[in-house]
Order: sequence, then structure tokens, then C-alpha cells
Amino acid sequence: MQNQLRAGLLLGAALLLGSALPQAPVFAATASSDAHVTAPAKKAGASSIKADASSKKADASAKKSGKPKAAAGKSKDGSKSAANKSKSTRKSAQKDAEDQKPGKLADFGSDAAPDDVVHVANWVSYTRNNRKKAFVVIDKKNAELYVFAPDGKLKSHAPILLGKAVGDDSAPGIGSKPLSQIAENEKTTPAGRFLARPGKNNHGENIIWIDYDAAVSMHRMRKVSEEERRAERMASPEKDDNRISNGCVNVPHAFYDRVLRPAVLKYGAYIYVLPETRTPQQQFGSYDVEKRVLAQAAESGA
Repeated sequence: MQNQLRAGLLLGAALLLGSALPQAPVFAATASSDAHVTAPAKKAGASSIKADASSKKADASAKKSGKPKAAAGKSKDGSKSAANKSKSTRKSAQKDAEDQKPGKLADFGSDAAPDDVVHVANWVSYTRNNRKKAFVVIDKKNAELYVFAPDGKLKSHAPILLGKAVGDDSAPGIGSKPLSQIAENEKTTPAGRFLARPGKNNHGENIIWIDYDAAVSMHRMRKVSEEERRAERMASPEKDDNRISNGCVNVPHAFYDRVLRPAVLKYGAYIYVLPETRTPQQQFGSYDVEKRVLAQAAESGA
């Protein structure tokens, strides 16, 4: 009986010992596994947390600095810029189309003018050759100057004095010659199209340059000498005696101050000096606008 009891006790102890022995390595392995796996995991977790914190900090910094808003603003500004550019392009195209349309014929009102003056003024206005500036037509044959507004409407006209010699070209180097060295046949008023340039002469007087290089300008009539009788020549109905200057165009004082100079200063101006040794067509490449308009009207009517 005692032996059975003892055997039972030994068996129970053995069972207890057997159940304890397998579990010890498991707990050891788990502990070891935690030591080698969870430590790097914790390190990675710490790095992750740190990275998250850095990311949040960067986001906060970016938000604070307004960079995302700036980027959005830039995109908006870019869109506005593109829209403005497109609008500007459309306006430019419309302007070009408008400029290509024929203008009106010159408007002389109730004033009569020689054929060549009408021809050139019509051509300038119709073709917009004056580029939205006022324009001046100088008729050398009849010693008369005409001032037009940019729209081709005649503002006024007046008699003038001009170059003593007949001719349409300036002598080479004429602009650098002293007056005493200019020959009589070199005292011409050159024909052509010129951009008016307000300026002053060497006496400080206001003038309007026709051809600066050739030293040809429009200015108030000057009294040079009694023998020249410039005021009498200007008032005379005869045109031949208006040829008296070295090449410049002398204009009545009141007309220069009230009509010519204000128009040039306000609008800018092109000057068309009509030729006297060739035709306007040869000089400017002009054509009879009235005939063309009538021909076009007939074609459209047919």
C-alpha cells in the first residue's frame, strides 16, 4: 500500500516535472525573440514617430509659410496672365483688321484745291498712310500749305515761301554747307514724305524739321533783308515770286502758331511735299482713289 502510494507520488512528480520541462524553452524563446525582434521594431517605431513628427512639423511650417497658398496663387496668376494675353491678342487682331480697312476720302469742306493736292490727300487718308497722325501737304507749284487732322479733314491752308530753285532733290551734303557756300541751283525744297520733327534752330527759335539731314524746315516767315520783300511776296497773288528761300518753308506767323505747330505737337505729323519735276504717282506710288472706289462700287453692284 505504501509502495503504491509512493509510486503514485513519483508518477505525479514526474508528470509535473514533464509538464514543466517543455514550457521552459518556450518562455525562453519568447523572451529571446522579444529581445531581438521587438528592439529593432521599437527603434523603427521610434523613427516612424520621429518621421511623423518631422512631417507634421514640415506641414505646419509649410502651412505657416504659406507655400501651398503661394503655389495656388501662382496658378491663379498664371491663368489671369494667359487670359490677359489672349485678350490682348484679340484686341491687337481687331486693331490690325481695323487699320487694314480703307479710310475716308480727304474732307476739304467748301475749300477748293488743285488736283494734285486732292489726289495725294485722298490717297493718304484712304490708305491710312499717315498712320493716325496729322498730315501736311505742301504744294510747291502753287506755293500753298495744307494741314489735315488725322481723320483726313482739312484744318486750314495758307500761302508759303519756299526754295528759290526748281527741283525735287537736295544737293549732296547740302545740310553741312554754310549758307554762303550754297549755290543758287542748290536752293531747292526737296519733295517726298517726311516725319515732322519739332525742334529749334541755332537761334533758339521753334521750327519743325522736314529733313534734318538736309537742314530743311518749316518755320515762321523771317525778315532777312529789305531787298527780298518777303512779306510782300507772301501777300502777292502771284506764285512765282514765292520762290525766295534757301530751301526752307516760310509760313505766316499766325498760321504757324495757331494751326501748323499745334497740330504737329498734338498728333505728330507726316509731311508730303509734292514734286514739281515728276508726278505724285512717281514720287509716292499713289493712285487715283476716287476711280478705285467707283470701280469697286460698280463691281459690287454687278
